[in-house]
Amino acid sequence: MIKLYNTLGKKIQEFKPIKGKTVKLYTCGPTVYNFAHIGNLRAYIFADVLKRALLYNKYNVKHIMNITDVGHLISDADEGEDKMEKGARREKKSVWNIAKFYTDAFKTDLKALHILFPDKFILATKEIKEQIKLIKILEKKGFTYKTRDGIYFDTSKMPDYGKLANLEKQDLKFGARVALNKEKQNITDFALWKFSPKNKKREMEWKSPWGIGFPGWHIECSAISTKYLGQPFDIHTGGIDHIGTHHSNEIAQSESAYKKPLANFWLHSEFVTIEKSKMAKSKKNFIRLNTLKEKKIEPEAFRLLALQTHYRNRLDFSWESIVAAQNTWKNIKQAINNCAIVNKTSDNAKSNNLLTDFEKAINNDLDTPRAIAIFFKTLKYGNKKTLLKMDVILGLGLDKIKKQKIVISEKIKKLAFKRDSFRKQKKWDSADKIRKQIEKQGYILKDTNYKTQITKSK
Repeated sequence: MIKLYNTLGKKIQEFKPIKGKTVKLYTCGPTVYNFAHIGNLRAYIFADVLKRALLYNKYNVKHIMNITDVGHLISDADEGEDKMEKGARREKKSVWNIAKFYTDAFKTDLKALHILFPDKFILATKEIKEQIKLIKILEKKGFTYKTRDGIYFDTSKMPDYGKLANLEKQDLKFGARVALNKEKQNITDFALWKFSPKNKKREMEWKSPWGIGFPGWHIECSAISTKYLGQPFDIHTGGIDHIGTHHSNEIAQSESAYKKPLANFWLHSEFVTIEKSKMAKSKKNFIRLNTLKEKKIEPEAFRLLALQTHYRNRLDFSWESIVAAQNTWKNIKQAINNCAIVNKTSDNAKSNNLLTDFEKAINNDLDTPRAIAIFFKTLKYGNKKTLLKMDVILGLGLDKIKKQKIVISEKIKKLAFKRDSFRKQKKWDSADKIRKQIEKQGYILKDTNYKTQITKSK
């Protein structure tokens, strides 16, 4: 049994698929006008752990992710410049080239972090007809109105608008920024279709029943998720910043059009902060995965760092924390290389008990901090089979670690054997002297429950 925190109900609930053992999962993908930063990538690590946990629990997962390659304006308020157009101007390339380049870069980051790809990546530009179709349904049902710059959704026509974010309990200050457009009837109304500026041709624009233009940001996710997963589907994931605007608007569009829920479970990951400030491209304080690589930090170290904080808690990034994670990852690799093929029966029993505890932690709202702690306990027993089972969910790529060939001289082996004898006799001072002697020769000793591991210090 898996329990998950449902943003829609504001509580942890037992998860049950709508139909049998099949889980239909939708993940909000990136707007591909720039590189993803590690704050963005944390959200995809979280969604990946969720997917892995579902698969581990014998569910079939149908997973769809959109790629926003058009229509996302600088402001959530439907004002300003299209992010794609801005990116193209910045780099003196076509919008289409920008979209292709950053989509490929995003996929490269996912691979580096061992994130399982969805069944399909769906480009927003490939689903324009579906988006227009959905807007026409909303228009026919009386949920839209026209202004000089586009077709808007009238949120006053939906009594429970904002239920995902409990907006009815707030003063709606988040929506005050949309008051720039005097033609909007309500501060929370949002664009379904934006008209191209007069006397100016955009690179990305399409004909529609209302005029030449491009879709609003929110409409793509509603159209894509319904087309590929049906409505309702099981789980919708994204970052916490999507709750108040993007996901609230998705719900408004889809439920108004089809008169049934969009998704049963809504899961959101918290921000990555740096020096207590949200990491964001607009603040120019973002760090890419490649930035870490340039500093000799492996992608797995960042994944490990992300797993050590629960997805619903903020992760405050620091260089000290990522360096510590890199050192820990290095130790994990060394330990995996030294795992015994056959263990003591007692150690196997302990590992099996720990695996049960690990599964309970994961199934309790993806409690990865506790799961990681259990993983480290298991590492002491050197049971590689159990560790690999845990990694099916953790996704650190333990099965891809290359065996390190360490040549240990007979002299060092004899010293280590002698030291083990002293340890069994509890002659700690004598054992410690030999340890220091071995370390001077460039080796590191690590005492475990099953044998002493000997590795090179460099």
